[in-house]
Amino acid sequence: MIKVSLISLGCAKNLVDSEIMVGHLHKAGMEVIPDAAGADVVIVNTCSFIDSSKEESIGHILDASRQRGLRKRRVGQKLIVAGCMSQRFSKDLPGELPEVDAFIGLDQVTRVAPIIEELFAREGKAASRSFVTPRSTFIPDFDTPRFRLTPRHLAYVKIAEGCNHPCTFCIIPQIRGRHRSRTVASVVAEARQLVAEGVRELNLISQDTTFFGMDTWDERPNPRTPVDSSRGDALTTLLRELNAIPGDFWIRLLYTHPAHWSDELIATIAACPKVARYVDMPLQHISDRMLGAMQRETSGATIRDLIRRIRAGIPGIALRTTFIVGFPGETEADVDELCEFISASRFERLGVFRYSQEEGTRAAKMPGQVPAAEKERRWHRLMALQREIAGSVSGAGVGRTLKVLVEEPGVARGEADAPDIDGRVYVPRELPVGEFSTVTITGYHDYDLLALPEGVRPAAYKVARQAQ
Repeated sequence: MIKVSLISLGCAKNLVDSEIMVGHLHKAGMEVIPDAAGADVVIVNTCSFIDSSKEESIGHILDASRQRGLRKRRVGQKLIVAGCMSQRFSKDLPGELPEVDAFIGLDQVTRVAPIIEELFAREGKAASRSFVTPRSTFIPDFDTPRFRLTPRHLAYVKIAEGCNHPCTFCIIPQIRGRHRSRTVASVVAEARQLVAEGVRELNLISQDTTFFGMDTWDERPNPRTPVDSSRGDALTTLLRELNAIPGDFWIRLLYTHPAHWSDELIATIAACPKVARYVDMPLQHISDRMLGAMQRETSGATIRDLIRRIRAGIPGIALRTTFIVGFPGETEADVDELCEFISASRFERLGVFRYSQEEGTRAAKMPGQVPAAEKERRWHRLMALQREIAGSVSGAGVGRTLKVLVEEPGVARGEADAPDIDGRVYVPRELPVGEFSTVTITGYHDYDLLALPEGVRPAAYKVARQAQ
């Protein structure tokens, strides 16, 4: 039996690709093991979004090949590089990484087993080392073989693949291709199965979840005719049907784009109690100059109005966003405006990226590239501001009750915290892992909360713990 070890890097979308590969390896009768040293094949599923992710991917490839210089790879062991970096640099990598036996792209995740068999069958013979196809078109379905690599209580559901947005800083459309949605029926079928398996949190992911279904709307006889999204494939339709699945679980909405939000979507989230009161919406900037240079297809006024409508329409919503500092041409005035916007908006969750000058993007060739030291200064300025806001937001929660999903002994998350991204809620270790609990917030530290089961007073809990 062929033994395979897989290293998965990057985002949740990449993790789903890894899960699909593992599912197909199992279906082919291969054994997937965690120890790369004991494997016949090592697969590194790479990320290539920004420079730091490329460096991490290359580091793991070299580690898999050389074991950090301590010893050479075991005799006959094969090394496969998969994912975004293979797709993006399919012409260059075979010459730059001769230690790699095969490169596979995004459309080869379902062919990983026969590719491995071919590598062993052609041992010692000349063979093509790259199996990457030029343009990615694959999208998984509800019955695509998959082995989940997440804890039993949570899952990522990829509802679409690819992206149509022209953002000048981003390479993703060139890597993952045009946006292509699954059908509502396909996603719902997968979700029903996951809930039946005990999943308590469905995280909906794609490059732009709010564009879900819209790529099919141009199939209308008259594209100018308004779409009744309740009768077709649209995010609002999907959310209503997922909300109707029996069971106690959260539906979390990740990777939304501000250009595709609507009053109907706001009303749908408000009307669906299983949809977590949490929205992930990367805004990237607020300055109209920067939004125009980034080609974000929105404006500062539109963003401000959207935030107002979301907060008014969905009581208790937690907004997560990300911004980019150091984009070419960004001035101190642009950063000042961004800081004022962050102070006024008081985002519950916020991250900041330092602009990465990515080869192949239009922004990489723009004049006015910002020095690294200045990017760093601006990053620290925004993160210091957000730390103050986060402390204030967390402090306002003390004394309130909160429904949490217990991740591991002593650690949980609320609706306002996405897995592996946001803060944590520290709870007593005896709360059951993988299940919901109701707790009372007793304290906080920046982004994290401290809590006890509802009805338990801190002093009484301390005495009980000391008596054990």
